[in-house]
Amino acid sequence: MNHRPNSGTTTRTDPEHGTATGPSPLGIYLNDHLAGATAGVERARHLAKASRGTALSPAVDLLATEIAQDREILKELMRRLDVPVRRYKICAGWLLERAGRLKSNGRVVRRSPLSTTVELEALRMGVTGKLAVWQTLRRLSDTEDRLDPRLCDDLLERAERQLQTLEELHLQQTTVTFTFPTRERTGTGAGS
Repeated sequence: MNHRPNSGTTTRTDPEHGTATGPSPLGIYLNDHLAGATAGVERARHLAKASRGTALSPAVDLLATEIAQDREILKELMRRLDVPVRRYKICAGWLLERAGRLKSNGRVVRRSPLSTTVELEALRMGVTGKLAVWQTLRRLSDTEDRLDPRLCDDLLERAERQLQTLEELHLQQTTVTFTFPTRERTGTGAGS
């Protein structure tokens, strides 16, 4: 019995799955994650550019580089699995990320600290999704010889580290974003 997932758009005659036409569930799944990865790369690059000269810059620059590398690795794994890339999904991911930048965060001219907080949260959600796809591929690597289990393990470890970094950056940024101004005491009111 063949355990290789069929991920193209041709007719499937795999005895395990029967005959069907159209994209396989794995092909749809990986293309959806590729769309998300496209949005994640754009978001990470935008945040890296906006963070230049701040305390976040070194960590965000590294994250942006790794997120772009992870997207390329996903494309390579799709190629190995004979999953065709659906360009319209890549375009949709890119457009959704751009549309997300239109959200007002309380300032019109200058960048709001809230923008950085929200972007870090968006990246954290994206890395959580990426962790799920690496977990899925790792599980498939037990029966699919086109997937390298060690590569999947490395990708899982890197995604977990990225998630930890984003959580730390988010905690730092929330302190900056939500610091309440101190009120001067006027000597009036209760207790004076």
